[in-house]
Amino acid sequence: MSSMTGKNIKISVFGQSHSDAVGVVIDSLPAGFTVDTDKINAFMTRRAPIEKHLSSGRKEKDRPEILSGLVNNTTCGAPLCAVIKNTDARPDDYTEFKDCPRPSHADFAAFVKHNGHNDVSGGGHFSGRLTAPLCFAGAVCMQILESRNIHIKAHIYSIKEIKDTPFDFVNITSEDIASKQFPVIVDNAGEIMQEAILLAKERNDSVGGIIECAVTGIPAGYGDPMFDGIENIIAKNIFSVPAVKGIEFGNGFLCTSLYGSKNNDEYTVKDGKIVTTTNNSGGITGGITNGMPVVFRVALKPTPSIGTEQNSVSISEMKDRKLTIGGRHDPCIVPRCVPVIEAVTAISVLDILENKNGY
Repeated sequence: MSSMTGKNIKISVFGQSHSDAVGVVIDSLPAGFTVDTDKINAFMTRRAPIEKHLSSGRKEKDRPEILSGLVNNTTCGAPLCAVIKNTDARPDDYTEFKDCPRPSHADFAAFVKHNGHNDVSGGGHFSGRLTAPLCFAGAVCMQILESRNIHIKAHIYSIKEIKDTPFDFVNITSEDIASKQFPVIVDNAGEIMQEAILLAKERNDSVGGIIECAVTGIPAGYGDPMFDGIENIIAKNIFSVPAVKGIEFGNGFLCTSLYGSKNNDEYTVKDGKIVTTTNNSGGITGGITNGMPVVFRVALKPTPSIGTEQNSVSISEMKDRKLTIGGRHDPCIVPRCVPVIEAVTAISVLDILENKNGY
């Protein structure tokens, strides 16, 4: 099983949800870059559970311990390795799922793939817990990108059918969404979303949603056609986030309902630069950046661990049985995934930028 990605910046994630720790190794970072560990910790905090009634009851400090790769907080050319301790694990909560797989979890598929030796505690290596080391890696990559005036920001675009105001694909605002506990552009929309999450929780159920992400400052000319296009690389890494079920760039599926005359991004010269008047392509044409903001949306499914009784099976008895999932789970994972999507995007973009002439 491979948990590695990248050609120029190589990322390897290790650990399980309820093992002693999770962690990441980042190889081939540019040497000589001074990392701000306070900013990393602040970024990690954004992934932590928000208000108790909206999130999982599991409490992890998520303070990464850096084992190698830095000298006086500066990258030295060696692989950067960090571990994050699991301090609030309860593996006994998951014992019955070894024989009775949870619907829409990886339990059964992993059981078959690993001949019954898979770790079911918290989902093992398939858990959203593994997004913590992704956030560490992304926070490092994001600092390097910001030093090059490339910025990444995301917000909750929707929870169930409730929508926030979308980004203006041509002019991404500088509003600091990241400082908000509930990262939306319009706070009133966020309040209605939170009500929907609470309603689902009261019903022992869950809801999903969409995250919208934008990358600004990335120059034209990066990426390759066919297999190493910008969409390919970002999409591949975005699907490392367990809840992700779909991605669209620019206006995505909406373009199928438009005439070409309405969907095409026409060129113009502005302030001495060639730009497009619209950005329906999401900043990418032919798999290559065109100088406009790279914009995409990510669909995340409802959390599959719910308190409602569901149908499953006993693997050992080969019989149908009922299952009620207890333990600590998020009624909606979308708010906590906003920094995760930013982090994975940063990993992808830095990997691409490290080799312009052919990925």
